[in-house]
Amino acid sequence: MDFESIYRQKVQTVNHALEQLLKEYQDCPPILHKAMKYSLMAGGKRLRPVLFLEAYELTRRSQHKEPETAVVQPMACAVEMIHTYSLIHDDLPAMDNDDYRRGKPTNHKVFGEAMAILAGDGLLNLAGEVMLDHMPKDKTKTPGYLKAMSVLAHSAGISGMIGGQVADMQSENPDCDRTDHTLLDYIHTHKTEALITGSLKAGVLAADGDAFMANTVVSYGKAYGMAFQITDDILDVTGDPAILGKLPGSDEKRGKLTYPARFGLEPSRKMAKQYVDQAVSTMNGLGSEGEFLRQLALSVWNRNQ
Repeated sequence: MDFESIYRQKVQTVNHALEQLLKEYQDCPPILHKAMKYSLMAGGKRLRPVLFLEAYELTRRSQHKEPETAVVQPMACAVEMIHTYSLIHDDLPAMDNDDYRRGKPTNHKVFGEAMAILAGDGLLNLAGEVMLDHMPKDKTKTPGYLKAMSVLAHSAGISGMIGGQVADMQSENPDCDRTDHTLLDYIHTHKTEALITGSLKAGVLAADGDAFMANTVVSYGKAYGMAFQITDDILDVTGDPAILGKLPGSDEKRGKLTYPARFGLEPSRKMAKQYVDQAVSTMNGLGSEGEFLRQLALSVWNRNQ
């Protein structure tokens, strides 16, 4: 498998679909549309929509059906809108106060704090509009599609990503117990892993997949999400700004509770590798069909080298 080529192809599919949707939804003040587009089209790995699409296509193939990817592309784009809104708000002075994101000045540095807040709000609401406006015309697909929407809403909400962001901010308090492994795990499993796992599960549900496939991708997502976030924590200490797209060292500067801060770099690397191995092992039950997700998990570890 030419993993890199397939991944690039999926990213191009997502980027093209996002461009088309941005043209479709312009009934707003031009400055708002410009601010939303600035962050949405600033690049990035498009990881979550790629995971969604792969889970959808994997499930369809397991059912001996041809993937109808065009039908669910708007939902994949909605996933990226949700993720991008969270980054815009994450970068604000009241939160992480970052100057760069994806190699460019953060939204509030270009458009001001008020517009950045509204651009984030706009993308979150637009995600919902896009999913509802582009529901499958085939009504037999509606139940699975609505279940997928519910999973995405839950994983991005107060019991998922937002809850994790709150815990992340609370961990900056000097009185926070730095030895609290439970809090550290809560941050990682909610702030990062929740939307990753939710994207995978939503892809299965949108394809009307069975419980076996849903449980398999959820198990993969939990291990992959932890490996991804621990690696991000490590790269914030050791990474190259040109590769990261932002300045490293922000976690330490803000006193965030991370795996390197709690356990040190080498133990953190070992834990990340254990999660990568776990994710790879989870896909073994799918045989050759799980190869893309196996390679994706291994690519996380390669970022550490």
